[in-house]
Amino acid sequence: MTLMLIVGAIWKIVDLTRAPRDRVLRLLVACLLLLASGQILSFPEVLLAVDSATAVGVGKIAFNAVHMSGLGALILVFLFSMPGPDAAGRRQVRLHAGLLAGVLTALVIDMIATPAALRGHTLTTADMTQPAIAAFYLIGNAYFVYAYLTPALWALRYARLANRHLAAGLRAMALGLFVLALTSVNRVVWVFLRMDDPGSHQAFNTVNWSMNDWALGIVLLGLTYSAAMQVAAHLRSVVYHRRMYRELTPLWTALAAAYPELVLNVEPSGSPWRRFRFRRTHERFYRRLIECRDGLVRLSPYLARVAPEADLARGPADQLARHIADALALKPATEDPDTAFSATRIASPSGNDLGAEARELVAVSRAYAKGHREQGTDNR
Repeated sequence: MTLMLIVGAIWKIVDLTRAPRDRVLRLLVACLLLLASGQILSFPEVLLAVDSATAVGVGKIAFNAVHMSGLGALILVFLFSMPGPDAAGRRQVRLHAGLLAGVLTALVIDMIATPAALRGHTLTTADMTQPAIAAFYLIGNAYFVYAYLTPALWALRYARLANRHLAAGLRAMALGLFVLALTSVNRVVWVFLRMDDPGSHQAFNTVNWSMNDWALGIVLLGLTYSAAMQVAAHLRSVVYHRRMYRELTPLWTALAAAYPELVLNVEPSGSPWRRFRFRRTHERFYRRLIECRDGLVRLSPYLARVAPEADLARGPADQLARHIADALALKPATEDPDTAFSATRIASPSGNDLGAEARELVAVSRAYAKGHREQGTDNR
């Protein structure tokens, strides 16, 4: 769980570097970092180390403060994701912050009121009849019920407005949060059971902690599901654009040789990392697509001369590829700058989107490569 929270926090920190003014993203990063820190603080070894470095009970207070703050940040993520007046948002922030501060103050008071020898207590302690210890767990778990239910209800509300993958992730997260709220209620019940009979009902606590672990897993699954779907879609897009980029190479090579000034830019040589950084797949693909289209526009007067009766806008790709080869042969090495040519529509796509444009030019490029039995070499 902790590792997934850390990975999620790092992922969102990278996103935050691209949009540092995004308030919701800042809150989400804070939420993930706080929840990850809370998970780390919950480890018995870490709690013992904190108590050893400070005083007994400080580790438990620190864990609750960090974990509750993370849940508070999650509430604010949903709150600020919904459009509304800033004044109303500020009132909500003050309400949630005031409630959190009040709960943490009560926990500190309870810990101070607990005898020093008993401040290392846990839910399985035999001293639950101590009023300060019982109050510590009752107040803390009452807040957890609120802090889990509030974002769960927000998540269900957003799920009705979200796309399919995001809605599925939000519903899974809401389910996990509802179960976590139930486990907090169960811990309140457990406190009263322990007050009545300190050594009983251990199986109840064991089952409840198992529910808690499963619910945390469901929440993390919900948080990561939509992001994972986005990554998968991005990878599919990268693979698709890389393939289309390669398939445009034959046509691009021929047109770039005829009109080298149309090449938008030549990337500097350098280290492999620098080349990787500059040659991003989507940018390379769109640049090559634009260069191919610009080249066809420049070549279109010659195409009109070699095939005056042909339908250059809607004709078959193999026929157009032959006309392109003939037009390139007709074009002089150096054109007279004073000669005026009229452009002709070439290889018009069936749709108005870039995908249709790319498919049309890729079909022409394939036909061009097949007709000439050669593959262009990308020297850029």
